Amino acid sequence: MPASPATFETEVEPGRVLTMQQDGTGLTVLDPWLEPFKEQLAKRYAFYEKWKKTLEDAPGGIEQFTKGHEYYGFNVAADQSITYREWAPNAVSASLVGDFNQWDPQKHIMTRNEYGVFEITLPAVDGQLAIPHNTKVKITMTLPNGERIYRLPAWIRRVTQDLSISPTYEAVFWHPADPYTLKHPRPSRPASLRIYEAHVGISTPDPRVGTYREFTANVLPRIAKLGYNAIQLMAVMEHAYYASFGYQVTSFFAPSSRYGTPEDLKELVDTAHSMGLVVLLDVVHSHACKNVDDGLNMFDGSDHCYFHEGDKGRHSLWDSRLFNYGNYEVLRFLLSNLRYWVDVYGFDGFRFDGVTSMLYNHHGIGYGFSGDYHEYFGSTVDDESVMYVQLANAIMHDMYKSMITVAEDVSGMPGTCRPVREGGLGFDYRLGMAVPDTWIKLLKEVSDDNWGMGHIVHILTNRRHLEKTIGYCESHDQALVGDKTLAFWLMDKEMYTHMSDLTPLTPIIDRGMALHKMIRLITHGLGGEGYLNFEGNEFGHPEWLDFPRDGNGSSFHYARRQWNVLDDNLLRYKYLNAWDAALQHTEQSLGWLHAPQGYVSRKNEGDKVIVFERGGGLFVFNFHPTQSYTDYRIGTGQAGKYKVVLNSDDKTFLGHGRIDPEGEYFTTEGDWDNRPNWLQVYLPSRTALVLALH
Repeated sequence: MPASPATFETEVEPGRVLTMQQDGTGLTVLDPWLEPFKEQLAKRYAFYEKWKKTLEDAPGGIEQFTKGHEYYGFNVAADQSITYREWAPNAVSASLVGDFNQWDPQKHIMTRNEYGVFEITLPAVDGQLAIPHNTKVKITMTLPNGERIYRLPAWIRRVTQDLSISPTYEAVFWHPADPYTLKHPRPSRPASLRIYEAHVGISTPDPRVGTYREFTANVLPRIAKLGYNAIQLMAVMEHAYYASFGYQVTSFFAPSSRYGTPEDLKELVDTAHSMGLVVLLDVVHSHACKNVDDGLNMFDGSDHCYFHEGDKGRHSLWDSRLFNYGNYEVLRFLLSNLRYWVDVYGFDGFRFDGVTSMLYNHHGIGYGFSGDYHEYFGSTVDDESVMYVQLANAIMHDMYKSMITVAEDVSGMPGTCRPVREGGLGFDYRLGMAVPDTWIKLLKEVSDDNWGMGHIVHILTNRRHLEKTIGYCESHDQALVGDKTLAFWLMDKEMYTHMSDLTPLTPIIDRGMALHKMIRLITHGLGGEGYLNFEGNEFGHPEWLDFPRDGNGSSFHYARRQWNVLDDNLLRYKYLNAWDAALQHTEQSLGWLHAPQGYVSRKNEGDKVIVFERGGGLFVFNFHPTQSYTDYRIGTGQAGKYKVVLNSDDKTFLGHGRIDPEGEYFTTEGDWDNRPNWLQVYLPSRTALVLALH
């Protein structure tokens, strides 16, 4: 009689314990519709286990394998000697050159081992570093055809750019005498994740590149005061082209020098921790910039070193290189990169960019996902990429118990946000990317008196059960030139003329302010288990975002955040900012994001009313442009006395003050909208309320 397969028990939600097999097919217990793909799930998991075993068998195990930055690149010993190592299997010989040796390839020739790893140790000179701090270095290699090439070290920790000379980056040996030391403990992992997505360079009102220090001093306090508990930093990994928004990475271990020094970034993260903010890095492991002179492309003179060769190693839409995730040294490079940002800079987690491109051989190019499960298995899936994502998530969560990982994925692959041992990809959250697309589409194409309440609820709740989603109304994508923010779609040119309290409250501004508040609240309350906002959008930042480029005369005019309009007390942006703060703090109090998905009791198309309960809050929305309702009956699961805890019609938020803030609402027993109790409220037009038991 064959032995029963090994199993484990896991609590998938409070009070619900499931038994799953240990072969990576646990997803089929959660979702029986995956049963036809059980064999493929087991095969996928076995491939992951094979590679995990390979890393466990490496010298020092996974612990040392994922600390490649302490072996490769430049490392300084206690005796001040410098050891430099580089993997370049196609190179015949290699030398370390720089300002310190007058760029002479004959002075510091490196030795090569059987795996193509070159190494050199430079003893201290009179007790001092042989390479002075903050001086330029490169590796030069000879190829099988005799050609000599020069490259920036792959593991370099600082690169700088002097645009007055050349846009090409130069590598710098960074070893300050007084490095910044992280002082503050990491905050605990938030139960409700409220993310403030930010870009250091645009975080100044001036038309220039902002700095880490300015962000620390001027922006962090704003984020903390608003009530967010997480920051997602974009464009930190060094990238050659500023306008790429950080998505064309050239040096993976170097924080962008546009904004300041590595020590300045450490201080930023450390200060955020002191304010109770966790910090996520927007990490780009889906592709790399194709630059040769200052990137990883053709690093050792071959087409394939870190990447697949030929078309498989190129992204036709992004014009970039694609990693070979099935290569031992590439895995070391990428996994060590994650640990580096956590251990050296203090980051608490990652938002993985371009996950859809990673998971599929077609990279999502010209491919419309229908949700049919066949799309997530078979020849369209890149098994090596899936394995890398599983390794990254499993290892990082095992080593750092408070680790947070977020997937930017449009495909909806089942199990994306389930643990790897169940056969999932291991992410904690995925971005709910259909939600912002829907809001923009509604604002562009449909008059709000024709908005479908059922359609809005469907988009906000259409996500996989027990897989957490980050809901958001708009992100950096919607702010970019060619599109407009929600505020600009709603109020457009009147934002230039009627955002002062000294000007009349026109119908366009009144409508725009009201819907801006309602859209944010309903997305926050119903759209996910986390929430995200892109900096400036919380107060209705005017205009759009456009980085300096040839097409705009290299202007910084739109590559900034106009905090000045928020800080001007005569302007109406302050009302939206106050609403956003009230939103975050009310969620902190009620905790709806980490509560089960909301129970929607009403989506009335005629009245334009939506009612739902979640996390102790009773949410009521009247989207009707003109109709207000007296004694409007709404159902609720909990009996008692309710009071309003959030009211978009409050004058604090440029509402009309039509609701008594001290009003009390008592429930009556009786079925209404399939709820055992009901109460009645005054519900003005274009108003949202949150009531809670008092």
